Amino acid sequence: MKAAIKTVIKAGAIALPVLLLLGSLNLAARDEITVEQAKDYIARGENLETIPKGVWKDLLTPEQFHILWRKGTEQPFTGKLLENKEEGVYVTAGCRLPVFHSSHKFKSGTGWPSFWEVFDSENVVLKKDWSWGMRRIEVLSKCGEHLGHVFEDGPEPTGLRYCINSEALDFVPANRSNEVPGQTSLSESGSTQ
Repeated sequence: MKAAIKTVIKAGAIALPVLLLLGSLNLAARDEITVEQAKDYIARGENLETIPKGVWKDLLTPEQFHILWRKGTEQPFTGKLLENKEEGVYVTAGCRLPVFHSSHKFKSGTGWPSFWEVFDSENVVLKKDWSWGMRRIEVLSKCGEHLGHVFEDGPEPTGLRYCINSEALDFVPANRSNEVPGQTSLSESGSTQ
């Protein structure tokens, strides 16, 4: 690829079309990931960022795809995990990354599952969000899935409220922790390896 770029630079006037062609060939190669390959990546917890949105659309329900990849929000008080009180770990619905633990969940009255702390901070990315004319902090998984937002009106000890869409998560009960890719232990302490 470096040699191709050097050739393009020397070519001058035809540089942009050739560079665009090279870029589109690279993107086309990434789109060749199949659903089966993506499932394998998810099971191993590897190469998650290489899975194209078109494949995610095939892997997820329409609601999950809308929330995770189009930054959607489910209607309040409708989520399947809002009233869940079982002990275990909440993983992202697509990449299967452990992000929240049941011991950090609390009833906020907002209509969405709420947590006062993340379970594995390496799997969560916080990003400024100025959409809808509001200043918020978006909560994403490290593979880019939109999960919800975090606010500074939560309980002690953190004072935070991670307001998360149920459709963005799946729940893994404590007795089935072996179902989380790459994890040997999913204790509430947050030690996942």
